[in-house]
Amino acid sequence: MTKQKPGTIEVKSFGDHHVITQPNSLRKALLRVPESDLDDPVGRAEKALAGLSGEFKNWMTIEADRLSAAHAVVLRDGFTTDNREELFRAAHDIKGDAATFGFPSAGAAAESLCRIIEHAPDLDLVPAELITHHINAIQAIVRERTKLDTATMASKLSKQLRGVADEFLLKVNRDRPEHLEAILAPSIVPAE
Repeated sequence: MTKQKPGTIEVKSFGDHHVITQPNSLRKALLRVPESDLDDPVGRAEKALAGLSGEFKNWMTIEADRLSAAHAVVLRDGFTTDNREELFRAAHDIKGDAATFGFPSAGAAAESLCRIIEHAPDLDLVPAELITHHINAIQAIVRERTKLDTATMASKLSKQLRGVADEFLLKVNRDRPEHLEAILAPSIVPAE
């Protein structure tokens, strides 16, 4: 068989079938690099993350302050739709960022607060102390995280808050079975 020039369709005929081979135009786009020049994107990302790690405490403090500000607005003006959403977003952002920033217990407490906001049938009937305890716990965890032996205490505090929140949510949702499954689901926040 003769070699055809690149870019043409090659057809091989057999007794009962044909094999058609398309040209591979991607070969021209492929760039070969020497082994010594191989890029390690994971390594670059880890290096960048390590460079930013000094900022994590500040970022978490900003997020915790945002949560406290949202809570102060709720205490002043009540649970309007906007106030509820801002409190939920602030808690949800902490829940999502806490493990990355080195504050997994704050994430667990924030998740518990999100669950209260999401599953309480009427937020005005949620004991104010329950929400305040969550806010104060998140603030304390963020503030005290650099001190020795606070991780264990923070983890215990977050678990206790979750237990109290779950007990409250089970009680107020006993006639709302569609919420009970979500309330009884295990935490999705990474543990310490």
